[in-house]
Amino acid sequence: MTVDRNAILVGISGVSSSGKTTLARLLRDIFPNVFILHEDDFYKDDAEIPVKDGVADWDCLEAIDVPAFEKALSYIKKHGGSPPDLSSKEDKNSVGEVDVDHRLVEDLKWKASKWMFQNVPPIAIIDGFLLYSEEMKTVRDSFDVKLFLRTDFKTAKGRREARSGYVTLQGFWEDPPLYVDNVVWPNYVKDHAYLFSNGDVEGEPAAEMVEALGIETLPRGAQSDMTKCLEWAYGVLEKALEDFKE
Repeated sequence: MTVDRNAILVGISGVSSSGKTTLARLLRDIFPNVFILHEDDFYKDDAEIPVKDGVADWDCLEAIDVPAFEKALSYIKKHGGSPPDLSSKEDKNSVGEVDVDHRLVEDLKWKASKWMFQNVPPIAIIDGFLLYSEEMKTVRDSFDVKLFLRTDFKTAKGRREARSGYVTLQGFWEDPPLYVDNVVWPNYVKDHAYLFSNGDVEGEPAAEMVEALGIETLPRGAQSDMTKCLEWAYGVLEKALEDFKE
């Protein structure tokens, strides 16, 4: 397959704290000619974040400047690089200690080094919590590779509550008590139930739906294991690069 654009767009999506940014950074370390665009860099100003039941809702579509996000994706497709005027606040947010087999990382770096000499465009990895929602269809359809990191409520809650907070455009955000229970998880269910059998986001993906949309879902056995997650993502991305190679 020949690429008719100047970058290969790889989406990594899933609920908050599913490992999206960690995986994106690992893949950037492993593959040559990779850059990352974070959906979180397109949050609206702090004062514009919707407030529901007295609490700011950072995990809904209305919190994102979608036109600016779509404009950045169009720039990447046309120019093969990140918009020069984009300053990432997301890169200032730590993902904490990464529990991954570093021997595997080094092995994959060596294996992926062959792509330095292949005729493939740069890889743009876009990570975000809403990339595959129905309301983001235009964005969803723009990806050449779609990775979906599913996880369960208990894991997502534990990981998010272990974080100290998040750098925002105007300051710093710390989750209030039960934020995952009342905001993060309900939003995730609402926007992603259609991808799962019987709408159960902790169950199995709806095979016909994810296949039709070209979404690769993380195997259940890799949900809480970043080493297995990385192996899976590497395999998917390498296969895609083989398909794109002229």
